[in-house]
Amino acid sequence: MTDSSPPPDAGEIMTVVHEAVGGIELEPAEKREIWRFTQRELPYLWSQRTSYFILGSYRDPYIRRLHAVQNELTKQLGAYPFIMGDLLELPTDRLNTFDIMFSLLATYSDYIVGVFEKESGGEAPELGEIDDPPYFDKSYVFPRDYAWVTDENLDSTQHVIQAALEIAFADDLSADEVQSKVESLVDRAQESSLDIDEQEVWDVIDDRADEGEEPAAYSWVHLNKFRKFELHERCFPWTTEDELRTVVDELPSPTPRPEWEESG
Repeated sequence: MTDSSPPPDAGEIMTVVHEAVGGIELEPAEKREIWRFTQRELPYLWSQRTSYFILGSYRDPYIRRLHAVQNELTKQLGAYPFIMGDLLELPTDRLNTFDIMFSLLATYSDYIVGVFEKESGGEAPELGEIDDPPYFDKSYVFPRDYAWVTDENLDSTQHVIQAALEIAFADDLSADEVQSKVESLVDRAQESSLDIDEQEVWDVIDDRADEGEEPAAYSWVHLNKFRKFELHERCFPWTTEDELRTVVDELPSPTPRPEWEESG
């Protein structure tokens, strides 16, 4: 059985917990469960391996993308990528268990990786947690179909594909209208010296139609938070799962220690 006695840095841990629960007094049984959780999970984060706390939706098909990110990171020697939904929960009825677990794991992880495909669900408040201190400096976001798009700003393949997906899945357009608008979109991008092939755009549209998944839609609040990460070069949009697996390479490797730790 996991030890329920206080760990060596119990004071620091309890500071995190008290902030998570709003300063209420914990019952002895609740403290014991928290110690069991910390004794079981935090040693992985205190080890020499570099930890990656992966956030996102646990529902299918979204959970598959979280595991895809986890699998890519696992290939790197010295990496410990994990998903909170795969860990044992705190068995307490009275406390806000999610907040406690999230705060402890986010505090002691080296990096936080958010994978976003929609604006609803548990990943929405998670985004609100990681875009400010104390977690912002070690957080990276991977929003599906995101692009800071204006009609004049078609300066990347991601911008063009995002705009094309919105056209293709618009309810009020006929097939001929979609064809015409996508062709016009690609023509404008090519005239702006963007190296993009029209068939590449249609392949993405067709794949998304085959999956039965419409483009990800985000609120203005979500878009602005993604933009904040983008300005700090820690936002990596993707469209297909293969692209997601590829852009995971943009994360810091397990070798160097995180900058947030060195500057803290």
